[in-house]
Amino acid sequence: MKRNPRMSAPADAGGPLHHGPHSMMRSILIGILVLMAAGIGWLTFDWYRGHYGGEPFGAPFALTDQKGQPITEAAFRGHPSVVFFGFTHCPEVCPTTLFELAGWLKTIGDDGKNIHAYFVSIDPARDTPDVMNTYVSNFSDRIVGISGDPDKVYAMAKSFGIYWKKVDTGDGDYTMDHTASVLLLNGKGDFAGTIAYGESAETAMTKLKNLAAKG
Repeated sequence: MKRNPRMSAPADAGGPLHHGPHSMMRSILIGILVLMAAGIGWLTFDWYRGHYGGEPFGAPFALTDQKGQPITEAAFRGHPSVVFFGFTHCPEVCPTTLFELAGWLKTIGDDGKNIHAYFVSIDPARDTPDVMNTYVSNFSDRIVGISGDPDKVYAMAKSFGIYWKKVDTGDGDYTMDHTASVLLLNGKGDFAGTIAYGESAETAMTKLKNLAAKG
């Protein structure tokens, strides 16, 4: 019987699989994307290393702690630190974060005994040292409140990459929008990571233990 020339012969099941031009193009594109991702990752790391690698995070500052005593960037040296920016009139994020932070530090016990914790007000007009002392004392004696001259506070916050914005509530009062993450600093004052708002307790405590272990 004569074979129809338009019918192709069945493929050899044991033979090699031949890819068409579309498959080859897809492979090339995937390879390019992988290389681009690796390049972006390296550029990000290199940028950070160039800006902060081996150097203390944030700018020098001179503010006031909750006891009315001067406090400077030296407080973030010689031991690992956790730093959270917020305000005492905060309805949810700040009290939740401070409550959780106090609990995490208590739970990890001696594994985190070298960690110092700080709560910096981004509403210094209302958060005087006395107000900060009363507020922070409700959570833990391990957390130090920081406030001071508004211009100096905002200069510090900006140098730490903190977002904040005064928002009119429409009733003659105001609230503050702000970064909700906790900053982690190593013993040299260099950036060591963050704990995001709403992050699981297990993950947060693991980060704190690692921070403490590295000193």
